[in-house]
Amino acid sequence: MSQIFTQRLEATVEEIGRVTLIFGRVLAWTFRRPFDLRQWLTQMVRVGIDSVPVVLLTALFTGMVMALQIFTVLVRFGAEGYVGSIVGLAMVRELAAVLGALMIAGRCGAAMGAEIGTMRVTEQIDALEVLATDPVHYLIVPRVWATTLMLPLLVVLADAVGIAGGYLVAVVVMGANSGTYMDTTFQYMQLDDLTSGWIKAAVFGMLIATIGCAKGFYTRGGAEGVGRATTAAVVTGSIAVLIANFFLTKLMF
Repeated sequence: MSQIFTQRLEATVEEIGRVTLIFGRVLAWTFRRPFDLRQWLTQMVRVGIDSVPVVLLTALFTGMVMALQIFTVLVRFGAEGYVGSIVGLAMVRELAAVLGALMIAGRCGAAMGAEIGTMRVTEQIDALEVLATDPVHYLIVPRVWATTLMLPLLVVLADAVGIAGGYLVAVVVMGANSGTYMDTTFQYMQLDDLTSGWIKAAVFGMLIATIGCAKGFYTRGGAEGVGRATTAAVVTGSIAVLIANFFLTKLMF
């Protein structure tokens, strides 16, 4: 038992070291020429625009479910007027950023791990190195910073859609007062509540992309290895988001 625990601990430390090494190389290459703007824009479209439907759909139904659950509880105490406050604060401080990041981890983190992993096992990364092109600079830097930049923008949209979803359920379905819902939504909301969610989203995006790319970059074992790297990119990225969310919340609040 102790040997198994030691082996798993060593593997975990090794994985953390690999991700840290990749991120260090990303920082080292970020401001070095040449800048492949086409690759940056391509990744921003893939992570940002192409992810809009899934992120907004998640935010919409999250806000709707929250409003439904909270209204049925608060109505017992005659406090249903505060549904908007609870839905709004929950979306901007936690739910939009975390759920949006988990969707991106499943959609984009997996894609990054699979793409770079396939390039590794088919020796395309080795070919880049032979051509004097650093693979981290060419492949990973655009993916990491595109995800870091685009996820906060997706969260801004998710905040609005989640609040709108709560409004639809609370006002249209449950019969709450529309003016009260809107007033209480923004009455207790401060700028720090909004910015905390956006900061979290940027950190989550950086973690998801770095982990996904690192899993792909160190892939071994052919097609089977690519499958393992893809799965590991999603699982590890999602766990990293949840762990980072706790520490960021503790730090900011």
